Amino acid sequence: MSNISDLEKAKRYRYLVCLIIFSCYVLVYFQRLCPAVIALDMQESFKASGALLGVLSSAYFFPYAIMQLPTGLLVDSWGPRKTVSTFLLLAAGGSVLMGLAPSLGLAILGRVLVGAGVSTIFVSNFKLLAEWFDSRKFVIMGGIFTAMGGIGALSSSAPLAWASNLIGWRITLVCMGITTAVMATLVYAFVRNRPSEKGWPSMHPVVEDEPETEIGLLQGMKQVVAAGRFWPVAVWSFCACGVFFALGGLWGGPYLIHVYGLSKTAAGGILAMLAIALIVGSPVLSFISNVVGRKPVFVGCSLLLSAVCALFSLFPDSLPPAMLYVLFFCLSLGSGALGQLMATVTKELFPRAIAGTSVGTVNLFPFFGGAFFQITIGVIVAWSGHIGGVYSLVGYEHMFLFCLMGSLISLGAAVLLRETLRQACDSTR
Repeated sequence: MSNISDLEKAKRYRYLVCLIIFSCYVLVYFQRLCPAVIALDMQESFKASGALLGVLSSAYFFPYAIMQLPTGLLVDSWGPRKTVSTFLLLAAGGSVLMGLAPSLGLAILGRVLVGAGVSTIFVSNFKLLAEWFDSRKFVIMGGIFTAMGGIGALSSSAPLAWASNLIGWRITLVCMGITTAVMATLVYAFVRNRPSEKGWPSMHPVVEDEPETEIGLLQGMKQVVAAGRFWPVAVWSFCACGVFFALGGLWGGPYLIHVYGLSKTAAGGILAMLAIALIVGSPVLSFISNVVGRKPVFVGCSLLLSAVCALFSLFPDSLPPAMLYVLFFCLSLGSGALGQLMATVTKELFPRAIAGTSVGTVNLFPFFGGAFFQITIGVIVAWSGHIGGVYSLVGYEHMFLFCLMGSLISLGAAVLLRETLRQACDSTR
């Protein structure tokens, strides 16, 4: 009787764990995408070129990407609770430093610390979900998690434009640093790595024919990267998410301001559609993937992303305002809204014992992709010339052609992806 009671307690407590760790993801997306709105303010403050602006923004992505593999190892050994709470303190310091930085060099350092500090949340979340939920609920909760990232993206658009106009972009980042420190405290106080740490039974009853041998950290890493089935999802992540982070996290704002003459607030309103797509699309795509399969969702979304980039490259300066809202929504739906599905497929391709390592390894690729696309596009638009800090239309045309190339590569990777839905269903029987 007590076992049933303990199981019910665990099922209730897991939603508190989710509430806290999901709320942390709001901070991740705010920090990730905020340069798109305040990019020109930062450029003016530091007298930076387009290429240097790309370096400043991408300084988040390199440490974030580099930290994914160590994070996978940490959450499989040290545990998500200690990992997230410790690194969030680093992110808090980085956000404060960036807000107070008197020079571009210190701002880049602050951005590096932010990227490294929030880098542990994504992998830690999916490790927690793997311990607290079965496979079908895992992907649904992953969709809600990504939707919370959408709230962070939403706060980094029009609300950030309003706040930066009111108190300045510097004070806004300092306030986010303080908020991050508070969240680190909540994670340490309430999050638990698995039900057994509260004395409750596991959510995954042992299957008799399931091997119980533990997989070592280095062995798990080798098992992931040596598997051919891993690389299609890795390439998809690099290209599709790279396009999303480049346009949604930096160059979408300057494009709307320079080409369409929009104010910072108006551009932020259009960029908010990226967040709406995450909030609405991520849970919906997760549900659809439980019905039709993982692979069809990836293929369909890559087709959508390719169509969006093609339209932008063909009509860069003549799209109706309403169409801009639709296209930025579809841009996010075809790329960023699949973050949870990327993690789900990777987790389903490998044993649960190395869930952190496998998800951490694949999560290298979106952020190396984001850094690569942001910097390369910065070089492309700067090379095409500018007048008084306003980049040319030709530069933005080339930007979208480059993104179209990336989206088509992601489509090819999606076609090669291995379907994992049947395997996930079998594991829950």
